Amino acid sequence: MSTQVHAVGKEGSTDTQGSADKQSSADKQVLMVVTSYGKGNERPGYEFDEFAKAYSVFKANGITVDVASPRGGKVQADEYDKTKPFNVPVLADKAIMAKLENTLPTASLDAASYDGIFIVGGKGAMFDLPKDKALQAVIADIYQQQGSVAAVCHGPAALVDVKLADGSYLIAGKAVNGFTNKEEVLFGKKWLKQFEFMLEDKLKERGGKFQSSNIMLSHVAVDGRLVTGQNPSSTTGVAVALVKSLGLTPVATEQYLDDKTMAVIAQLLAGDKTAEQTLTTQQDQYHIPLVGMYGFYFLKVAEQPREFEQALTLMLIAQEAINNPMFDMQIAKTQHKLGKNQAAKTTLEHVLEAKPDYKPALDMLKTL
Repeated sequence: MSTQVHAVGKEGSTDTQGSADKQSSADKQVLMVVTSYGKGNERPGYEFDEFAKAYSVFKANGITVDVASPRGGKVQADEYDKTKPFNVPVLADKAIMAKLENTLPTASLDAASYDGIFIVGGKGAMFDLPKDKALQAVIADIYQQQGSVAAVCHGPAALVDVKLADGSYLIAGKAVNGFTNKEEVLFGKKWLKQFEFMLEDKLKERGGKFQSSNIMLSHVAVDGRLVTGQNPSSTTGVAVALVKSLGLTPVATEQYLDDKTMAVIAQLLAGDKTAEQTLTTQQDQYHIPLVGMYGFYFLKVAEQPREFEQALTLMLIAQEAINNPMFDMQIAKTQHKLGKNQAAKTTLEHVLEAKPDYKPALDMLKTL
């Protein structure tokens, strides 16, 4: 299973109450919302990867998609890799790209036209989506007309001030997640000081029952017709859960290399003894440098000896693929921290074979 999905709520994860006509995707419409905030390197925008993965799920399931933003018109994505397999077909889809070039302004929307809404992440979402009263009204109306609401990564920022007709917050008392404080500190430093709030904190403040997994691992919270995902790795899972919430049976979705790799990392961290062997013996089937970099960042949030061991395992799996002296130094420091001094010496000697004058390795070797 590639995605951790946690379903709760009286309505269940699929919310299939209704008639058989709900099983037809022909008349289903989903509104995708992106931030208008992006402006070159001056201001962050939306995540095209998230948009592409989610849109591909909706298209595969025959769902009609509109695209909106607070200001309408052309929107800007943050820098992304146009050659990624999930981005290529979307970039070639003239119809959806035209909608991204001329998004609908949220003030012009008719909630009655949509069965569901999907809010795309990206750090720009933290700046304009929470303040968009028109968007808040659309989200509330879609939900109250028995539609489904989904958001991923920073997308849940759009939900923090959404109130229902009875005056309660939409997310109050519901399972919810989004980009965590730990993830923000590790990966959001460039814009963090400009945020008016931390997303995890605000979701909790509004009464949401916040749940999460380890950094950057897929985690989808489903509470009736509310679906939220923790980070980019959660995107496909959130989109599929939204399709289910519309009463449809989702078609099989492709598991992209990065998501497939993160799923095995999740298995390793959960204690699956076969995950390490899988990544070690089947390296051509996974994104091995991603394994190493995950270990590098997981090390920064590790607290227990077991977590340090896991971070070290992931880095060692990718050591040869990454082949970087600074990365090797981190391996050696972790080995030393765990009392594996002979292993640390071997790692340092390996570094010095390639770079005999590498001072960090020489200095550390003197201390062992």
